[in-house]
Amino acid sequence: MEKERSLSIIVFSLFFSWLLAFPFEGQVLYAITDRFYIDAHSIIFASIAAHCVGLFTSGFFIKTMEAAKHLVIVSVVLCMAGSLPFFFYPSVIWNISLLAASFMAGLCVAAWGFYFKNYSLPNERIKTAADVLIYSNVLMIALNMTAIHLSPYAGLGLSLIILSLALFFAFRLPENVKIDAHSDNKESKDTVSPIKPLAFLCFFIVVITINSGLMYQVINPAFEHHQWLVSWYWAVPYIIALYIMKNLPRKTNRNYLLYVAIAMIGFSFIAFMMFDRSVVSYLVINTLMLGACGVYDLFWWSILGEMLDFDDNPAKILGIGLSANVLGVLIGGMLGSAISANDTKSYNSSILALSIVFFTLIILPLLHKYLSLLLKNHVFLNMLYEMTPSKQSETIYNFVIEGKLTQRESEITALLLKGRTYKMIANELNLSENTIKTHIKNIYSKFSVQSKVELVNLLMQKENKNLLTRNG
Repeated sequence: MEKERSLSIIVFSLFFSWLLAFPFEGQVLYAITDRFYIDAHSIIFASIAAHCVGLFTSGFFIKTMEAAKHLVIVSVVLCMAGSLPFFFYPSVIWNISLLAASFMAGLCVAAWGFYFKNYSLPNERIKTAADVLIYSNVLMIALNMTAIHLSPYAGLGLSLIILSLALFFAFRLPENVKIDAHSDNKESKDTVSPIKPLAFLCFFIVVITINSGLMYQVINPAFEHHQWLVSWYWAVPYIIALYIMKNLPRKTNRNYLLYVAIAMIGFSFIAFMMFDRSVVSYLVINTLMLGACGVYDLFWWSILGEMLDFDDNPAKILGIGLSANVLGVLIGGMLGSAISANDTKSYNSSILALSIVFFTLIILPLLHKYLSLLLKNHVFLNMLYEMTPSKQSETIYNFVIEGKLTQRESEITALLLKGRTYKMIANELNLSENTIKTHIKNIYSKFSVQSKVELVNLLMQKENKNLLTRNG
């Protein structure tokens, strides 16, 4: 499984670096439009909107890993084709190709959810997300510096090489899901629906990401006279924050870190309003802003990663969640662009940003409440599947003995708790799925539970109680 995980990280990191450097507020695109004295705001906002639509809709027609792989390959090819017109003189083809490429990029990013879910263990998805974001941003810095300091066309050419590499590795992605004992089955989502927590998380993402859009249109242009520094340092605090978050102990409370990140955003805009436009000011402001962005980006990437286990279609969950991120950037960018036309832009943008920060501090406890409803049961699933095989079997055996089950019910309970689906259990025991469902209904009745999640919770509660008794 590690091989497939690494391969998916490589493909997405390569593809995402092109996305960040070109259609999504990318410096390669800005460098090309500046060459022809074109105001890029309208075309870039349209591109971001198209990308948002692609993310949101992908999961509604991509429903299998095989379809996801084919979509990734087609998307990369079309994104390469959509980049080619920018080697030539500006025309309406620029707009058409950029919108089409941005839309396909959204479909591709959401489709990666299948690999994100199936080839990263639930407790390892935060590391997978961090790896992808770190590697893609490092490559983006290389593309930005090439476009700014060598030539826009050199940057565009390098981005096409990176897309070619993404295509090369995309052909090697698996088409079928490798099922193992760590895979959560579909029954886990019967207890808690992800719809309400996902909707609230998306609302939170949109609100807080408005600050990122303001940053693109207000803060970055204010320091563009420090071109060499801005071209590479821009994403460095973001990468460092991701690396720190990735390596924090698992018991670290992410909600506290989110409060810190939101405070950092507030201080960043206060500093922007009060400081001059020197190198030192840029280092302080950008470090606070991008460090915070790294913290909360990985926060909701990890939450989305955990939500994938509660829906059969990971492309839909990941796509909708990330579309909220892009929508926030779009709204913030449009607000920032409007403010930039005003002579008091630094004051107005900072006041707006601080209002957003205050609002997010108010809704953060509500966010935690709704997410807890979804994720609290998932904790016991992780604890069970993280046990060694021998310890897991011993725990399940002792639990089954206490349940006073028939021999067949005991066999089915053990397989169910080891992560098998109804179909897998039926095939293993040479029974029909309907027979398995009848047995499981009786098993739930004997344990006074209504779902697999509740059964696992009961198992782990009994195991914890036994541990306390033995240690006491």
